[in-house]
Amino acid sequence: MTRFVRFVGLDGTPREGSVDDSGAVEGSRIGLDGLKLLAPCLPSKIVCVGRNYAEHARETGSTPPTEPLLFFKPPSAVIGPGDDIVYPRQSKRVDYEGELAVVIGRRCRDVMADRARDYIRGFTVFNDVTARDLQRTDDQWARAKGFDTFAAIGPCIVDGLDPSALRIRTTLNGEVKQDAPTSEMLFDVYTLIEFASAAFTLEPGDVVATGTPSGIGPMQPGDEVTVEIEGIGKLTNRVVGR
Repeated sequence: MTRFVRFVGLDGTPREGSVDDSGAVEGSRIGLDGLKLLAPCLPSKIVCVGRNYAEHARETGSTPPTEPLLFFKPPSAVIGPGDDIVYPRQSKRVDYEGELAVVIGRRCRDVMADRARDYIRGFTVFNDVTARDLQRTDDQWARAKGFDTFAAIGPCIVDGLDPSALRIRTTLNGEVKQDAPTSEMLFDVYTLIEFASAAFTLEPGDVVATGTPSGIGPMQPGDEVTVEIEGIGKLTNRVVGR
């Protein structure tokens, strides 16, 4: 397995590198812990999947879907590890949603599930931050899901993982809120890529966020949220007021 990161170099410019077993980053004389990490990719689009865990669908009062439910987040929503999630003035309830995300490695269009693995660069951690009150009142989810800072990604991209055998764990101020295996997805990673790529071309660096398990809940300014996926790492962000 290889871990890929984006970071701020010693000259102050964004750089890319891989992390070795000692924690050192190729292209930098500083270990991983001493670097300012950035979002590990710059997607042209973020394809998200709603209600992909049955228990999550039920906790929102919804019926589990019979086919993947897709929506977009804009690239302007992307933040990286340690960046702030900004609580928007238009919302009175902002929720965390910890998720496994797929990063596309090759241009992907009309790809069947049994070939989807060949188009994946790797996997990362995603927090699908959501203005829950606006999701309930708006006719569609663009505003509720698309605010600036509502797509936290990181800390790295890891290849060679089995996406059906990982565990997602979300904590809020150190208290466990979500803890579930990815095997509980209604539609697996490769099925999602087939379904999405039949509708639109996925470009290198694009992200497919595969849905959140049950346990979603609200955050407030001053809270710290961490999403951890085994084999990848921890993505931590603090919530701040506008």
